[in-house]
Amino acid sequence: MRPEQFVERLGREKASAILRTDDQSKAALAMEAAVRGGFRIIEFTLTIPGVYELVQDFARRDDLVVGTGTVMDAEDVRRSVDAGARFVVAPVVDEVVIEAAKDLGVASMPGTHTPTEMLRAHRAGATLCKLYPAPAGGPVWAKSVLGPMPYLKIVPTNGVDEHNAGEWLRAGCFAVGFVNPLFVPADIAADRWDELEARAARCIEAVQTL
Repeated sequence: MRPEQFVERLGREKASAILRTDDQSKAALAMEAAVRGGFRIIEFTLTIPGVYELVQDFARRDDLVVGTGTVMDAEDVRRSVDAGARFVVAPVVDEVVIEAAKDLGVASMPGTHTPTEMLRAHRAGATLCKLYPAPAGGPVWAKSVLGPMPYLKIVPTNGVDEHNAGEWLRAGCFAVGFVNPLFVPADIAADRWDELEARAARCIEAVQTL
């Protein structure tokens, strides 16, 4: 999958499931629940124990597009791609990471918080701009940025939930990412996979009924 193909797929799906937890087995069960709920673009952060095994396992499935998050250097990109990741996400703008992703033929999504950072990432060749952390202005802020720079593909993640995802998309954001509001830590700790699956289905419905 080339970067432009990933962009086209994300534009159709409009959402990704982003998991950060400290238990490899629970990470697999949690992501399986999200997939059962309807997510097809999924992201494992590199802070998860055994993360590359998880990426490899889920990337074998033809219906899923798997990526990695908290990617901090070129070696993280290389190991992610070797495991089967088709996109990499970083918390900051780092031209080294963006260039490594380009060299290996995968999409990159650096973390950006200001219009200047977004333009810098775009000019460096980033495929999309992760909005992180979420600004106080929320969707209104994103709409303001897209006014003079409509070519940006902004993907908010921090604080996005089933109730406000539509507001972000209506403001012009390209897609959204669901993190803790989808993968509620208490549900993961208590093995409440049915609740997580139901929440995932509601998140998908929230973005696909626009």
